[in-house]
Amino acid sequence: MRLQCLGATDTVTGSKYVLDTGHHRVMVDCGLFQGYKTLRLRNWDPLPLEPASIDAVVLTHAHIDHSGYLPLLVRNGFRGRVSCTTGTAQLCGILLHDSAHLAEEDAAYVNHKGFSRHRPAMPLYTSADAERALRRLQPIQYGKRFTVVPGVEAEFCRAGHIIGSAIVTLFVQGKRIVFSGDLGRQQDLVMRAPETVRQADYLLVESTYGNRRHPDTNPLNLLGEIVSRTIGRGGSLIIPAFAVGRTQSLLHCLHRLRELQRIPDVPIYVNSPMAIDATTIISLHPEELRIDRTECAAACSLATPVQSMEHSIRLNQDHSPKIILAGSGMATGGRVVHHLAAYGPDPRSTILLSGFQAAGTRGATLASGRRDIRVHGKDIVVRASVEQIENLSAHADAAELMTWLGGFCEAPRRTFVVHGEPQASDALRQRIERDLHWAVTMPEYRQTYQLD
Repeated sequence: MRLQCLGATDTVTGSKYVLDTGHHRVMVDCGLFQGYKTLRLRNWDPLPLEPASIDAVVLTHAHIDHSGYLPLLVRNGFRGRVSCTTGTAQLCGILLHDSAHLAEEDAAYVNHKGFSRHRPAMPLYTSADAERALRRLQPIQYGKRFTVVPGVEAEFCRAGHIIGSAIVTLFVQGKRIVFSGDLGRQQDLVMRAPETVRQADYLLVESTYGNRRHPDTNPLNLLGEIVSRTIGRGGSLIIPAFAVGRTQSLLHCLHRLRELQRIPDVPIYVNSPMAIDATTIISLHPEELRIDRTECAAACSLATPVQSMEHSIRLNQDHSPKIILAGSGMATGGRVVHHLAAYGPDPRSTILLSGFQAAGTRGATLASGRRDIRVHGKDIVVRASVEQIENLSAHADAAELMTWLGGFCEAPRRTFVVHGEPQASDALRQRIERDLHWAVTMPEYRQTYQLD
């Protein structure tokens, strides 16, 4: 039995792992690479195996770096079933369509402006490709053991990262292979904590924050101060926010702050049709949330939804104080990029980064202290304040990862540290070896590992 790592081995994106039992191939996660151009170009490279040779896919959750390659996989020949939780299936229904729409929209924009060297520039995949992929999804309940392919069974348990996120256990040839997916926090404001897993022969664990601890400061206090300071000087607050998870957490915080009368009563906008739809889906899964239905409904109704591009353009032309949440969370694309171009040069305004910023993204550039970004072929000088709140992250930090690992009854035969920048993955590797005395590997891109 062999495991091939086709992504998330030297970066936090592109999660794809193929388990070859000798009779069947099962892919766990099917994500897109994001960040540096060299990583994004991997999305265009053919896989080292034929998609038609993959018998099934199992998804840990719906985020694009875990699901966004599915339309390409199906277009290129995959004909199997894609197993996931109900929440993941619902969120993929909007995320994959949005990913395809953005790819088509960006290709049309660069073709119109003429600044691509490709004539014409083509989208990575289309809305029709996304729709074909969605027809392959089969929702499965948490805690229900099911057959993936003959000889391979699986079970989902809650990962606490976003709605529908799952820790996946594969049962094959008498062994348990556990994929953590993205693990949530022990004390998240909105999501319940990840469930404990007791046994694994082989474990793949994420390491996004493997070298860091989230600050102990209260995110409500930080957000309240940033909002008040920005509005007080007549500026607007622009928040690049992931449409699934982060936007809803921020809306909950803003609702609490407004309820406590700790922020000015200015307009709040959600400029992401995907985030608007995702908010509706999240309200359907109260069993995965810490907050009750009333709090969830109040947060979901707080902001004015921006449905049209015309409305989005008007927001950029009206520089009266406001709060805008828009995708994407790392400012790699979507409507927030236009807001950065419009409000970035305004010294009264603030850009608030509210989550992990993968290397090579505009968000990472701003987080590093640089104040120039490139937007649609133009250099934008950022005079707005740039702030960051790290403890709104939906990822477990290093201490929380170790807490979750401490739930295992005995050491796995081997633990693979994945889904992290090299420094973060290596820091977690060292800590696991030192504190738990487990055998640990940091897998390499496209390498295959024998599971005895």
